[in-house]
Amino acid sequence: MSKDYQASNINVLKGLEAVRKRPAMYIGDVGSRGLHHLVNEVVDNSIDESLGGYNDIVMVSINKDGSITIEDRGRGIPIDIHPIEKVSALEVVMTILHAGGKFDKDSYKVSGGLHGVGVSVVNALSEWLVVEVKRDGKKYSQEYRRGIPQYDVKEIGFVNKKDTGTKVTFMPDAEIFTASTKFKFSTLAERMRELAYLNKNISISIKDEIEGDDETFHFKGGIIEFVKYLDENKTVFHSPVYIEGEKDNVPVEIAFEYSDAYSDNIFAYVNNINTHEGGTHLSGFKTALTRTFNSYAAKNNLIKGNKKVTLTGDDFREGLTAVISVKVAEPQFEGQTKTKLGNSEVRSIVEMLVGEKLSEYLEENPAIGKKIIEKCARAAEAREAARKARDLVRRKNVLDSMHLPGKLADCSISDPEHTEIYIVEGDSAGGSAKMGRDRRFQAILPLKGKILNVEKAKLTKILENTEIKSMIAAIGAGIGLEFNAEKARYGKIIIMTDADVDGSHIRTLILTFLYRYMKELVETGRIYIAQPPLYKIKKGKEEKYAYDDDERDKILLRFQGSSTEANTNPDSNLPKGVTISRYKGLGEMNPDQLWDTTMNPETRTVLQVNVENAIAADKIFDTLMGDAVEPRRAFIEKNAKYANIDI
Repeated sequence: MSKDYQASNINVLKGLEAVRKRPAMYIGDVGSRGLHHLVNEVVDNSIDESLGGYNDIVMVSINKDGSITIEDRGRGIPIDIHPIEKVSALEVVMTILHAGGKFDKDSYKVSGGLHGVGVSVVNALSEWLVVEVKRDGKKYSQEYRRGIPQYDVKEIGFVNKKDTGTKVTFMPDAEIFTASTKFKFSTLAERMRELAYLNKNISISIKDEIEGDDETFHFKGGIIEFVKYLDENKTVFHSPVYIEGEKDNVPVEIAFEYSDAYSDNIFAYVNNINTHEGGTHLSGFKTALTRTFNSYAAKNNLIKGNKKVTLTGDDFREGLTAVISVKVAEPQFEGQTKTKLGNSEVRSIVEMLVGEKLSEYLEENPAIGKKIIEKCARAAEAREAARKARDLVRRKNVLDSMHLPGKLADCSISDPEHTEIYIVEGDSAGGSAKMGRDRRFQAILPLKGKILNVEKAKLTKILENTEIKSMIAAIGAGIGLEFNAEKARYGKIIIMTDADVDGSHIRTLILTFLYRYMKELVETGRIYIAQPPLYKIKKGKEEKYAYDDDERDKILLRFQGSSTEANTNPDSNLPKGVTISRYKGLGEMNPDQLWDTTMNPETRTVLQVNVENAIAADKIFDTLMGDAVEPRRAFIEKNAKYANIDI
């Protein structure tokens, strides 16, 4: 055995080879999320310069050739010779992992780029990258190909001594990002907007030279304006409460307000990093909020009447929108993903500041305090009513079939890792799906009509809806605050609706419910949308399915047997012997056709639902499903050109 494993079998990856070998370890994945993360890594360096007080402008440009440029007015990366590496410090930063000024607290008091792999990883995963530095009255440049310098850092001109900064232009490597190297303006713009809210002293511009889009973000009100932006489609009860303070060199900024919504919306940041899983800063805020409001309510006798209402943290968070931003010199994140803060001292700092500042605010604004307590008391009463309603649909055991809805056609396998459930529109389609499925691992749950719009309803009302109760019982993981994704009975939840306006509406209603009350399923990528074909094209015994008009035309062209363009009207002038069937409803398909095209894992196409930007997702659900009409109309007018719906 030892002869098969010797020193010669040990591979040493030098320089940036390790990044190119395992890119997902450094940027998460090589899909759209990882691609856009490259830009964030470079922009974060410019923001870090801003946090140190050295930069006030960041400019991002998607160039006509598909490359991207990020430029700032910071100090500029040093270009002098590194004492150990014996090459320019610029080359060290661009080509060596864990190299940078972020480890030196004299250079950066706080930083999001803890691991020092950011810009070097971008360099490694780029087909080419050019960096330009303005510093000490001169301009310098160096070019790289897949992380390899093409020449030493060279001086390329003179500038005003006050003119400093760094400019990075790179082209993502198609060998790494095989699906696409095309940047989306909207995805990048949302992150730039977020950074501008969190850093009120900086202006961030972004433009798309290809599509012509152009936006500049600068918010003097900082996170106060952020909270207003998040709630702009809701009815709010008061102006944002703003808390600012610093203790033990940890600056804390918090803004929050209450609206008529039924769920909370809290975003927590550490050094501009969105800590999706929360952490000690979020825990400190929640604890202080509950304790301070309870103390204020008791002191001012605001919980009146014979009903004994006990207000909990859940009640104080209903309808709450909050942004928490802390700056920590030595943050302890859980893992490379940086999604949860672990510093224990931050909890007590946030808790103390919120308790002190919020108490002062309530004493100075008693009318607002009373209004908030009254809302929370109503939330407590609704919570108790919801608990009673929830007992009607809660399952005692994940595999206890006696609680499953009668319309559910369950699968025989019980291991969630190998099962999936189709949530199907209508009994007709449900019947075809039940007959066409693989009974071992595929469950079918038909829904009748449109479910309740949960964006506009209390939980008690939601739990009265028959179709929603069926989904809760079938998935088996609870709902809302009691939801536990680990108890879900299926590894995949697949939404399958007709390709018409009603089908699109039903799909949106289901997605709204899942996002608001079973959000972890969306965040972990367990929600999918089935893609049934629009057309069946037949010539003789040969049958082909087309999932959109372009695919239909290509099939027609092939059946026509010539290079001339096929007629794009399927109702006339078809190639000889060719017939087209247009599926408007899933129920029009035979069970075997539905299996072959839409349900067979070997041949089907499904779209995975994920949340690349929680802020954007929340805004879209508010806009499309909320009470405000004007924002919805504006959204439809702006995006109507992208719709492809058969009415």
